[in-house]
Amino acid sequence: MNNNLILFINAFLSYLLLFILIAVLVAIACVLGAKWRKSKDQKLAATQDDTLEQSVSGSENG
Repeated sequence: MNNNLILFINAFLSYLLLFILIAVLVAIACVLGAKWRKSKDQKLAATQDDTLEQSVSGSENG
């Protein structure tokens, strides 16, 4: 009986460690994804601002 308990605890801890590892990887992926999306949105907004300024200044000269 004692041997079965040790085997059960060993298997349980192995799966618990695997679960924690996967959860950490998912959390890292979410943080990186959000960071990269914000960076992309800022770059897109900057290029749109430049395009707007060029189109406004172009219409004033005409």
